[in-house]
Amino acid sequence: MKKKVVVIGSGFSSLSAASHLAKQGFDVTIVEKNDSPGGRARKFEASGYTFDMGPSWYWMPDVFEQFFNFFGKKASDFYSLKRLSPSYSVYFGNGDEMLVPSDYTELCNLFESIEKGASEKLKKFLNEAEYKYRVGINKLVHKPGQSITEFLDWELATGVFKLDVFQSMTAHIRKSFKNEKLVRLLEFPVIFLGAMPEKTPALYSLMNYADMVLGTWYPMGGMHKIVEAMVSVAQSQGVKFEYNQNINSIHVEAGKVISVSSSTNNFDADIVVAGSDYHHTEQTLLKKEFRTYSPGYWDSRVMAPSSLLFYLGVKKPLKMLQHHTLFFDEPFAPHAKDIYVTPQWPDKPLFYVCRTTATDESVAPVNCENIFLLIPVAPDLKDDEATREKYYQIIMKRLEAFCGEEIIPFVEYKRSYAHSNFINDYNAFKGNAYGLANTLMQTANLKPALKSKKVKGLYYTGQLTVPGPGVPPAIISGKVVAEQISKDFRKQN
Repeated sequence: MKKKVVVIGSGFSSLSAASHLAKQGFDVTIVEKNDSPGGRARKFEASGYTFDMGPSWYWMPDVFEQFFNFFGKKASDFYSLKRLSPSYSVYFGNGDEMLVPSDYTELCNLFESIEKGASEKLKKFLNEAEYKYRVGINKLVHKPGQSITEFLDWELATGVFKLDVFQSMTAHIRKSFKNEKLVRLLEFPVIFLGAMPEKTPALYSLMNYADMVLGTWYPMGGMHKIVEAMVSVAQSQGVKFEYNQNINSIHVEAGKVISVSSSTNNFDADIVVAGSDYHHTEQTLLKKEFRTYSPGYWDSRVMAPSSLLFYLGVKKPLKMLQHHTLFFDEPFAPHAKDIYVTPQWPDKPLFYVCRTTATDESVAPVNCENIFLLIPVAPDLKDDEATREKYYQIIMKRLEAFCGEEIIPFVEYKRSYAHSNFINDYNAFKGNAYGLANTLMQTANLKPALKSKKVKGLYYTGQLTVPGPGVPPAIISGKVVAEQISKDFRKQN
């Protein structure tokens, strides 16, 4: 008889884990709190607009391709990818906008035009980043973090210094580049990793390789097309889906998982994979004696930021905006301090704008714009409507100044989303948006384990365990936990 697996949640890591486990012969059911799949990558439709709720950057296309290839498919079987050109824009204020070319030669020329000698330094920097990407994405992030012996790998051992694990991103970048605009451009991708560049290992310059060499892409129809594709793969493997199932307990007998239950259903299980928030799963769904970590442990974790988001439908064209625009028109250090050092709402926030309609007219009515605004903010803040509106006005005024025209009077649809929404929809610890910060002391084996130390058959996947936050790492996380379960299952049999 097939072993029954219940996967809690239907985000990228859950969909990946479920598909891999079903392919290995397990009887897999996904139970999802909300009424549609995708977790943070859900979508919603309103007033003729279709909004992606969460991730908006498509990086590391090879990771997506590898997932689909494993099941005999290609990404192009499900959606059409378009490489963005320019990749994105960075606005430094006072009319100073940098369009980041998708073409490698043009990118090198841009660096050289800003800082003499920077072109050759960029080539060297990205060559080193390519090595980190090859080893990091193809080897390091596939380790389950169960034992230090996993890292007794010749390439990992001999390349430990080339991987720059013990040097910060800031130190690594500033060795080669002096111009502040170039430094900020190269530091930008680690914002997605949830820590200040000074605290993030230079290993993650692999993100610069992903950004500048592999490129920034967009799946036509929106990021939710990836979710739809992964759901299709899961169903083709026999995975069953149960929506509107808010799991309230994991039942354990004789130290082993036996079932999970919601207010309306009980699901028998030999194995449970929690793609749900790790802290919530441990501290709420399990009885105290079955928890691996204490409340003190969780309170001591360095969390990645939360976000204040605005989804806007604008009934006029905004041609000044690229698909992705980063507003670095205020100093980075004070905002970073307000996130990581003295958590509070920032005085002068940096922010990000996604104008999806720059690439895809299908997501908005004719001559209208689909706009997504994001301010990274500290987790665990109060986010009442007055606060949200205050920051909406701040960034919209700056957006209007950049575009050189009124926008606020033309907003016909507006929705905000912040800490309390992340908690309500995803049980997110402290209302975080991105999981744990990828600091040195929260890397690999130092993250919360993917396997419970106290309950047989209980596993974890997603952004609070290995390998960490981001869409590609989440997809890899699902594969890694499935491989660990398969390995454990073979041992038991």
